[in-house]
Amino acid sequence: MDMDQVRQAYASVAELYIELFGTRQQVHADDLAFIGRHLAGRPGAVLDLGCGPGHITDHLRWLGVDATGIDMVPEFIAHAQAAHPSGSYQLGSMEDLAVADHSIAGILAWGSLIHLPPEDLDGVLAEFRRAIAPAGTLVLALFVGDEVAAFDHKVVTAYRWPVDEFSERLARVGFTEVERLQRPSEGTDRPHAAIAAIATEG
Repeated sequence: MDMDQVRQAYASVAELYIELFGTRQQVHADDLAFIGRHLAGRPGAVLDLGCGPGHITDHLRWLGVDATGIDMVPEFIAHAQAAHPSGSYQLGSMEDLAVADHSIAGILAWGSLIHLPPEDLDGVLAEFRRAIAPAGTLVLALFVGDEVAAFDHKVVTAYRWPVDEFSERLARVGFTEVERLQRPSEGTDRPHAAIAAIATEG
């Protein structure tokens, strides 16, 4: 599986996805609080990578963050631009960010890393570290399991991770975890974790 297959899979269900998940009110309050706690109140640009319908990007901008939403699915970007016309949204890939080294204050990757094959994760995290300034913040969310394993996500194959192992991957490329939020399965929701990490010097 490659990212083009992921893009096509999301494009095919974009309208339904937007209906089910496309507003701030459909995001868990604890998640919004976690995101705001680590990305609001600091100067500099923040990238919301895999922004989908743009609702969390819009929430960040409501909090005063200079946030830009980036997604590889044209249908999501078109919706975000129409629904949040004062925002900034663009097509792009998190595997190759079109920004200068150490120029970004923060990155949000909220569930947008779940479809990456495990062997591709380190390269993407290294690209995040290249883009983020020292002491900048990375906030991400992932699905949790006892081992790294693929599962049948409703849209396209995704992966679950042990949280400690994912945190170790972050440390390899120069991030230090500063807070973790975990939530067990609730109804049809799978076990979930969020990590906030700071880019170390060097």
